[in-house]
Amino acid sequence: MIELREVRKQFDTVTAVDGISFTTDKGEIFGLLGPNGAGKTTTIRMIMNIIAPDEGTILFENTALTEEDKNRIGYLPEERGLYKKVKVNDLLLFLGRLKEKQDSLLQQNIDTWLNRFDLLKWKHNKVEELSKGMAQKVQFIASVVHDPDIMFFDEPFSGLDPVSTDMLREAIHDMAAAGKTVLFSTHIMEQAEKICSKILLMNGGREVAYGPLEEIKNRYGRNSVIVEFDGDGSFIEGLPQAAHVVRYPRYVEITLAEKANTDELLKALAGRLSIRKFEIVSPSLHKIFIDLVKK
Repeated sequence: MIELREVRKQFDTVTAVDGISFTTDKGEIFGLLGPNGAGKTTTIRMIMNIIAPDEGTILFENTALTEEDKNRIGYLPEERGLYKKVKVNDLLLFLGRLKEKQDSLLQQNIDTWLNRFDLLKWKHNKVEELSKGMAQKVQFIASVVHDPDIMFFDEPFSGLDPVSTDMLREAIHDMAAAGKTVLFSTHIMEQAEKICSKILLMNGGREVAYGPLEEIKNRYGRNSVIVEFDGDGSFIEGLPQAAHVVRYPRYVEITLAEKANTDELLKALAGRLSIRKFEIVSPSLHKIFIDLVKK
């Protein structure tokens, strides 16, 4: 378990983290969420003891983090970096040895992960011969090859194509199901909504919302409707039934006005658009975050 109590960090005149508190538990996927500059990376670096907090307490299973504890932690930093002239297998063995693991265990884990990410045939190639996405998957493997109990992933999906993103998301789910604790940061709310069980929304170094994802959606959300359609939907923002509209490439998310109902909205749309999908949903995490930040 990781616990933060009123943690604060300031750089010159900028308060990067301002009184953040949260806990993560075994088997939990915890999302540290917010826009760029929210304080997510600084928070992870303080947990990892890369930098020290100015105030507050950080506990690892109810005690202060020690150097020995770091062997039980996997860390994927936001700034990626691999030794380009080294072969993939040799690099992963080297990094695993730094965590004081035996070669036999490491090699078994390396082969398992490379096979899972369709990289097994590249194990004896140099890192510089890999594509950007392949190198990023190798970096992810490097953070988990020693079979850690706790994992910190900073923007793990950045730069990955949809297939690789799904591979990584499934891997994270499997690790949590095996009892691992996963904490990852991202500014992409759609990814967090698919994977997290608990979240902390941050903005300007401060807490915006904290708790189980479904609880937050119930607490802050109002009825929303997802509409997929063909035609010109530019008029939707002006409908009296729509309090707010978020546009996506192939659909819109409409927050209903205070006294509006879905039947009225459907009638207003049906006469002017060819509707493929009309679904009443809880509001997206993206929508909740935007509303809370504006407040």
